[in-house]
Amino acid sequence: MSFIRSIMIRFGLIDLKAERSPISVFVLDDDERRHRWFSKRFDGDELDIAATVEEAKEFLSQYAYDAVFLDHDLLPEHYESNDHDDFDRTGYAIAEWLYDNKELQRSASFVVHTRNADAALKMVEKLRDSGRQVEYIAFPMLDMKIKNYWKR
Repeated sequence: MSFIRSIMIRFGLIDLKAERSPISVFVLDDDERRHRWFSKRFDGDELDIAATVEEAKEFLSQYAYDAVFLDHDLLPEHYESNDHDDFDRTGYAIAEWLYDNKELQRSASFVVHTRNADAALKMVEKLRDSGRQVEYIAFPMLDMKIKNYWKR
């Protein structure tokens, strides 16, 4: 690298950003506002969104994704507490299903983005037990993660 080029880089006169190739992204979330939010964040990428466990299973069994975002609370009654008996209609059901179907989405990066920290930690544990790369990021912090990890 030439001396002049290194000076120009140091002073921010040369843009070193490299455009990334489009990625394939899957989102499980019941909130249509979040659907729009994810669509804006991943504009130019391939994005599939499911609002229910059944839809999620269809997408995850048919397509391969680079990034998978999972919400836990998929129904209004889940927002208030974890004292319910329908975990088969939450994001945890997908974590269990993926645990039982270890061949699916092996190379995807998983992010559990629910505001429900207790439930998120259970999902993370189940997904890690299945050998997947996963982390929990509360939804309010998700924008920063996407900007840093999947820069456009």
